[in-house]
Amino acid sequence: MQDTKAIIPEPASSLLSFVQSNTGQNISSCYQCGKCSAGCPTAYAMDIGPRQVMRAIQLGLKDEILGSSAIWLCVSCQTCSVRCPREIDIARVIESLRLLSQAEGTPPAQREIAVFHRAFLQQVRIFGRLYEVGLGIMYNLRSGHFFNNMNRLPSLFAKKKLRLIPQRTKGVSDARRIAARVKKLESELK
Repeated sequence: MQDTKAIIPEPASSLLSFVQSNTGQNISSCYQCGKCSAGCPTAYAMDIGPRQVMRAIQLGLKDEILGSSAIWLCVSCQTCSVRCPREIDIARVIESLRLLSQAEGTPPAQREIAVFHRAFLQQVRIFGRLYEVGLGIMYNLRSGHFFNNMNRLPSLFAKKKLRLIPQRTKGVSDARRIAARVKKLESELK
């Protein structure tokens, strides 16, 4: 016999109030049509899909959401938001859950996700845009997967899909200014 844990919903939850007040989205209007999950390009890799995230918020299942990989695998492509017949910005909702998770010190479901996020943001902060080779090197070093995807590099360079040297970007100072402001805001929240 399997050992099951009872999940007790909390309809008028602090989670629902937090998400609605921080995003301006009416989560309660979601009627679970599933269009968000059907269009999500990363739903196949998530433990719970966008539709289930929305339902979990409605039910106040904070621990289940913050402990899931779904909020960290969302790439904020806005497909879910565009497809929503209730016009809920689901990508914004998921971003607010990531921020809540970080504010509460809840680690991502998979350690590599946090490593990737930090490496990605650092590349944008340094170069003003994503430098893919730098991201790959930084991620591999920090995650301990030193030779991950190295066999793909020659063909990517040959097809000119990657550049060995990062491109110059006009907005580097703007990206750094934004990153500094975000860091300041984050420190004020602590």
